[in-house]
Amino acid sequence: MKADPREILAEEPMKGLQIIAVTLCILLNALDGFDVLAISFASPGIAAEWGIDRGALGFVLSMELIGMAFGSIFLGTVADRIGRRPTILGCLVVMAGGMALVPLATSVTMLSVIRLGTGLGIGGMLACTNAMVAELSNRKNQALAVIIMAAGYPFGAIVGGSIASGLLETGGWRDVFVFGAIVTAAFIPLVLFFLPESISFEIGRQAPNSLERVNRTLKRMGHTMVNALPVMEKDDNSGISLAKLFAPGLRGTTLLLTVAYFCHIMTFYFILKWVPKIVVDMGYEPSSAGGVLVWANVGGLLGALFLSALTRKITVRWLVIGALLLSTAMVTYFGQGQTGLQGLSTVAAIAGFCTNAGVVGLYALIAQAFPTKLRAGGTGFVIGLGRGGAALGPIVAGLLFAAGGSLGLVALLMGLGSTIAAIALFWLKPPKETQQAV
Repeated sequence: MKADPREILAEEPMKGLQIIAVTLCILLNALDGFDVLAISFASPGIAAEWGIDRGALGFVLSMELIGMAFGSIFLGTVADRIGRRPTILGCLVVMAGGMALVPLATSVTMLSVIRLGTGLGIGGMLACTNAMVAELSNRKNQALAVIIMAAGYPFGAIVGGSIASGLLETGGWRDVFVFGAIVTAAFIPLVLFFLPESISFEIGRQAPNSLERVNRTLKRMGHTMVNALPVMEKDDNSGISLAKLFAPGLRGTTLLLTVAYFCHIMTFYFILKWVPKIVVDMGYEPSSAGGVLVWANVGGLLGALFLSALTRKITVRWLVIGALLLSTAMVTYFGQGQTGLQGLSTVAAIAGFCTNAGVVGLYALIAQAFPTKLRAGGTGFVIGLGRGGAALGPIVAGLLFAAGGSLGLVALLMGLGSTIAAIALFWLKPPKETQQAV
């Protein structure tokens, strides 16, 4: 009988509940994708109804991204202490409540505060699902599962965006958030029934009932149960997780991944947040602008799937560096201007392909870089500070537009974030070496 449940999960084929739980995490990330971009689909209607300019709109578009930064850092650490599953449930409650409150907003300030709060839940959710998928998967499929999980984000934007475009045609921008609140709330019972707590977390916690809980999960998954849990060193789960991220074995990894994510996510969210408003300003209807954003996410989904297919043949780090360099090129090309919706949609899709391939590859690197006891906290820290770049991207672009910058110049400057990220990853140790150093 194997003594370490983590080795059972790592070495044996993935069973039914594992596959269901990973699929649920993919859908939760898809939900994040829709919730984050809901404000982008609604932005033309908000700007028209309340008469706000591009500079002010940039701040509105960034509010949930600021919330996501704090949510990723704070709730990622919370998840390392109380568990992935309860944190995910709490995030769903916050997200559903935030989406339901948006239609009641009567001012830009009120809307911004609501989106800030909603972002807390979205940020915590991403930190938890990234860690959960890594810990539910076997060793053979870990990187692939994390990348597919990250691909859920553009999938949610595609499906939700298509529905949002229909809602904008038949109703108003508030209907987008009503739909989001209903779907988000529907995930709460699914998590309760089908998402077990991470076995790796239970082993690290070493609570009096951890053995019973681990065996119950192993039995539900169809794996062999164990007689005892591995003995953990006394300081394995003590201290402040954030401080441990800067220990000698992890400091460089933490800093380089944070810089890479921060800079690339500025480029990524420039495309995702500003495409609808740019297209509307070209004279097209908001529903048509939503369609262009959907195509950007179709490209993003294809980019994620293409990168995942290559992970078993090419090192993930080099795949991501290549995607980042292509991201700079395509975002710059998008800014040169296109004729007609078809041209806009095609270039947006190619830009989405490159930018999202870089994002999902970064998630895989992050999941591999941190040990179990710090995985959610490490993921939360990198993504949390990185979300500062996500929040800064739309704001900087809005200010550049307001200052008279052309689309071509703004796209060029915003695209350089991906190049800086590629340079940071060039100096990063390969994930396996980083794990050994830890």
